[in-house]
Amino acid sequence: MPKKPIYTSPQEAESAFYEALERGDLDAMMAVWSEDEEIVCILPGSARLAGYAMVREGWRQIFGSGNRLKVQLLALSTVHAPFFAVHSLVEQIAVVGEKHLAAPVAATNVYVRGAQGWRMIMHHASPVPPSSIGDAPHVLH
Repeated sequence: MPKKPIYTSPQEAESAFYEALERGDLDAMMAVWSEDEEIVCILPGSARLAGYAMVREGWRQIFGSGNRLKVQLLALSTVHAPFFAVHSLVEQIAVVGEKHLAAPVAATNVYVRGAQGWRMIMHHASPVPPSSIGDAPHVLH
């Protein structure tokens, strides 16, 4: 088994996540994820996947469809601490070769830093209405 890459920042891990998603590369995708059994992946229209084996199987099924995706990231906001990072963003996803874009997806990616660098522990994505992209409250209550 090849050695997993060491991601030196959450941004580097996130870039690798989206590159693997666009390539449909299961090994590269799982290299981004922590091997912890507490990891969670929730994708639009699918069940909650918990644990390394379930997350891997979920991505295997997605990549097995044969569809290639192109992802544009919008409205990124981040919270970083020494050992964790939370990224909130909008994924504008298109199927390569299709003329229309799928509905935008609100995503939250959570990363932790350990001995092997930064790894994803959660990806939660939900569809959002197109008109809400970029909308954010100006006053927090």
